[in-house]
Amino acid sequence: MKRKLIVPLLAVVVLGGGGVYFWQRTHHQAPPATTLTLYGNVDIRQVQLAFNGTDRIEHMLVREGEAVHKGQPLATLDTTRLEQNVALLEAQAAAQQQNVIRLKRGNRPEEIRKARADAEAARIGAQNAEKAYRRLEDLVAQKFVARQQADDAKAAADAAQSRFEAAQATSRLQVLGPRAEDIAAAEYALKANEAALALARKQLADASLVAPADGVIQDRILEPGDMASPLRSVYTLALTDPMWVRAYVQGPDMGKIHPGMGAEVSTDSYPGKRYRAWLGYISPSAEFTPKSVETTEVRSNLVYQVRVFVCNPENELRLGMPATVSIALDQSQTAVTDTPPCQDQ
Repeated sequence: MKRKLIVPLLAVVVLGGGGVYFWQRTHHQAPPATTLTLYGNVDIRQVQLAFNGTDRIEHMLVREGEAVHKGQPLATLDTTRLEQNVALLEAQAAAQQQNVIRLKRGNRPEEIRKARADAEAARIGAQNAEKAYRRLEDLVAQKFVARQQADDAKAAADAAQSRFEAAQATSRLQVLGPRAEDIAAAEYALKANEAALALARKQLADASLVAPADGVIQDRILEPGDMASPLRSVYTLALTDPMWVRAYVQGPDMGKIHPGMGAEVSTDSYPGKRYRAWLGYISPSAEFTPKSVETTEVRSNLVYQVRVFVCNPENELRLGMPATVSIALDQSQTAVTDTPPCQDQ
């Protein structure tokens, strides 16, 4: 009799316990997560550095692995030909500049006085030639000389008069000075010389290859004696600022994050160490989940790329290093800045 009572009682207990468990699952949801964890890889930009000119490389100033700063010289070309070209164009520009100054100042007073004196001398010569002709005309009328002599005197007088008129015109031109068109042409020629000189100086400056930004020399491709050109890379520069982690977030988590949120980054290479970071970019479009992405729960094939900028003060992070990003979700809206807040670290 007792056994018959035990079986129904056990069934009631089991059903009751199941009902309680079901009621708890349906009426009491788990508290929402306060941290979003993403997985990705450290990413940086790489720059292929090349000379903006063609010549032999004379010096290579840095090696692989060296940290460089913006504006630091990295390599130089043989500048003999470029320096000579600059010197030639400097001389040509200086000569043309003096030509412009001379035209603007006009003729010297001594040149004007000489032109006037030449005109006066021509006038006197013309008057004398005219008098000689008239005397011969009187002698021809009296038949003391031949007509040919009078004709020759007439031609000489006419020639003297023409020389006088030419001397007068020359004197007026000396007073007027150069034409405005000649001055303008000389000024444009000077501008052309100055432009050619500026180009030559730029080519000389381009013979020195400098770092465009802070970074680390990743590859040294050419050596002294190699022929450089704009199409041949000399170095590969890895830009370490900014550095970020490229990660992917699933669609259901998109509403939990926004640009500017603070974050922390950790890696397997330095266990227990966390790097300050911030969420700088969220892709506006979805993409299929890359094969390298690892997530704790894959519910969709579409994800959104995010870029989490990270502080790397001790230069420990490397390109491609796997990283874990932790983003606290209970953050207020923060302003988006161009660089991570690493200055006070």
